[in-house]
Parts: sequence; structure tokens; C-alpha cells
Amino acid sequence: MDPRLETAQLQTRRHFLRDSQLALGGIALASLTGGAASARADVVNPLAPRTPHHPAKAKHVIYLHLTGSPPHLDLYDYKPELVKRDGQPCPDEFLKGKRFAFTSGVPKLLGTPRKYAQHGKGGVWLSDALPNLHGVADEMCVIKSMTTDQFNHAPAELLLYTGSPRSGRPSLGSWTTYGLGSDNENLPGFVVLISSGVQPNGGKNSYGSGFLPSVFQGVQCRSKGDPVLYASDPAGMDRELRRASLDALRDLNERQGRELGHPETATRIAQFELAFRMQVSVPEVMDIGRETQQTLEAYGAQPGGASFANNCLLARRLVEQGVRYVQLFDWGWDFHGTGPGEDIRDGLTRKCATMDKPVAALINDLRQRGLLDETLIICGGEFGRTPFREGRTAGGSVLGRDHYPDVYSMWMAGGGVKGGHSYGESDELGFAIAKDKVHVHDLQATVLHLLGFDHTRLTYRFQGRDYRLTDVHGDVVRGVLA
Repeated sequence: MDPRLETAQLQTRRHFLRDSQLALGGIALASLTGGAASARADVVNPLAPRTPHHPAKAKHVIYLHLTGSPPHLDLYDYKPELVKRDGQPCPDEFLKGKRFAFTSGVPKLLGTPRKYAQHGKGGVWLSDALPNLHGVADEMCVIKSMTTDQFNHAPAELLLYTGSPRSGRPSLGSWTTYGLGSDNENLPGFVVLISSGVQPNGGKNSYGSGFLPSVFQGVQCRSKGDPVLYASDPAGMDRELRRASLDALRDLNERQGRELGHPETATRIAQFELAFRMQVSVPEVMDIGRETQQTLEAYGAQPGGASFANNCLLARRLVEQGVRYVQLFDWGWDFHGTGPGEDIRDGLTRKCATMDKPVAALINDLRQRGLLDETLIICGGEFGRTPFREGRTAGGSVLGRDHYPDVYSMWMAGGGVKGGHSYGESDELGFAIAKDKVHVHDLQATVLHLLGFDHTRLTYRFQGRDYRLTDVHGDVVRGVLA
């Protein structure tokens, strides 16, 4: 419940006498009761561990967001018929009433130039762009029938993470920590790691807390330099002086919290205390130099650097220490074909090389440490790519695809999902969902279910109504559950 509402409900005649007319009524009451002093109320830690609605399959989430959205038809969804019809004009029935980001007229169909094969006991189809993931195919659950309502990056990313294409709603990681709290009081419950030097398309809203208390927002950590900006003590202040100043601030904030009941007051206290503890704990957990050389080589990580590989290794170290939700954003997956780096042949090979090895290592590492069963890994973009050539580059030698929201692929592993499994299907050309539609709201409902929540009951009252991540939509996708 919102602490302000709770405070209002708990108001008594004692509060009225104390707070009205300069508290003269309270003074009179105290004289009648012998002047007994009230006990000091403790402020509740908003990140304390909490019990979900039902037993959870997953205790932690590592979400690998490939910002820009990878070309799923060249990675996960093999379409032999599209390959046969490569270069043919796109049938008019697939274009009527459709809007595309950069394509108009009649584009040419684009069959994948990648080589596909089935891998693992489950026979999961993967392309040759992902050689290391071939070895962990039996841990992967590939969803080939994803769909979204948005075809531009920022709105699609916000819809995926906050349930709305507009700014202002809490993100998936914030809902997770709001519902579950954290297992480690010395680290944030929700950590964000960004590689390739670019913030997510939705900006900080993609990992923000929206109208939830800000203690539940994602904390961006860096693998190079200070792990968290502004957490270090300023020049001339040591730990003892910082502790004394925080104690004084805590007393003032607790007094304000008792009087006003505002949730941000408890947040302020918790964040000051967490920052103090983080000064010792964060540098230690962010130091991948403590890992063995064998582990570093498996991920392709380099201590002191900043890369997706480093962030994958850090994600494992963070969940190992009890961090509830780790969000990775990696820029550079917008394969329009406007340059060699965006070509679905060599360009995709080079980009996948930065992702394929560390992600396979992450799965293997979690499994070897007994953490995979309780850690849900999610990997994908904000939408898919077209089965035809992008309009601006259709006449060139570089092959690229436009944005496509109607059907695309992503995958999950660990944390209660079926391994070695493919769920849903697109049609023979990859234009529409042929079987088992999964909307982004369904994905959100499923993630919360795996974490132990009924998504319709995980709510927060704001501006007179109860909000939830899935808004008024979403069904748990039972077919992906182990």
C-alpha cells in the first residue's frame, strides 16, 4: 500500500490532538497520561526480501537486450520458402495497410544468406552466426511467435519493459524488486549494465521506476572507472565522518517520514544507507580480475575494459551475490544495411561474435555453479526485421532489413522454462504468426509468473487507480514452462 494512504488510515484522535493547534491538545493529553514518551518508530527497509504470490521457479533475472533488434530471420527462424523466393517482389497482400519505418513501394523478398542447422536433442534451429550457442541449444527455449504494437525503437522498447509506449511507467526490473525486494542488503536489487557506448532507445525510462518509489529503479554500474557515479566520498571526508553525517540525516528523515508518510522519505533513507554499504561491496563484485584466467577466456572478458563480454561475466557475479534483476543493454543490432557493419552477412557475423561467446559462457557458467535453474535468462530485441529488403538500401550491395513488429523471435533459458524447445511459428515467409501468438504483455505475465507472481495482483495505486506492468492485458504462456 502507498505509505501516504496507510498513514491516513492510521490517523487517530491522538494524532489529531498532537498535530492541531500547535499540538496543545497533545500537551494536555500528555499531562493526563503522565507524560509517557512514545517509542521511536523504525523505518521499514523497502528492499527487504518479500514472499511472492506462489512458489517461484526463478529467483533472479538476467535480461540481455540487443538494442536495435537483431534480424531474427538470420538467427533463429529458418524460412526455406523465403530463401527460394529471394529477390521476388513482395506479394501485395503482405503490404496492404502496413506502415514501415523506411520502406515504401514494392520491396524485394530477402531470403537469409546464413546457413541453418538443428542443434541439441531438441533440434533447435540456429544459424551459423551463433556457433557457440549451438552448444547450449538444449538450454534454450526459442519463441518464434512474438509480436508487438510498435515499429519504432523507443516506443517498442518502452512497451516491452514498462507495458506502455510512453514514458512514466515502472520498468520490469522495478516491478520485480518492488515485489520481491533484494537478497543482498549491500548491493542494489536492480543493476543495469550498458555496452557499446550507447544508452537504450527508451533512455533511462527503460530501467526507471516510474511512479514506484525511486528505490526500485535500476542502478547503472560501469565495468570501467568508478562502478557507480557519485557513490564515492568527496575529498576530505572519511568513512567515520560520512557515517556521522548519514546518522544525522537519517534522524531528520525518520522524523519527516513519521509526520508525512511519503514513500520517497523511506526511499531516501534506504538509498543513503545502501550507497554507504555499496562503497565497499560494489568495487569487489565488479572486479572481474578476481576470476580465473579460464573463466575470463570462456567469456572473452578483459579486466579493466568495457564490453558486452565483461557485462555478461558481471551479471553472473551479481546474481551470485543475490542481486535480483540484472539488465544488459548492448547497442548495434539495427541491421538496416546502410553500411557494411549492418550487412546481415559479414556485419552480422562480426556483431554476433561479441555476443555469442559470452552468452554461451554465461549459460554454462550458471549451470556449473548450480544457478541456472533459479536464474531466468532472456535475450532479444524490441521487435523483429522484415522478410524483405529495407527500402533505402534495396538497390545496393549491402543486405539489410527494416523494422517489423508483427512477428519475431527471442529466447529464454533456465529459471523454469523448457530447454531445447521452440514455441510458436511464423508463416512460411515470416510475415505473420501461424501458431501460438505471444504478445509482449504475455511475455511480461510469464516472466512475473516464473518469479512467483500473479501479474494481475502485482499492483501499485497511483492517481486513483491500481496499475500493473501488463496494464489490462497479458496471459501466462504455459507452453514455455518446464
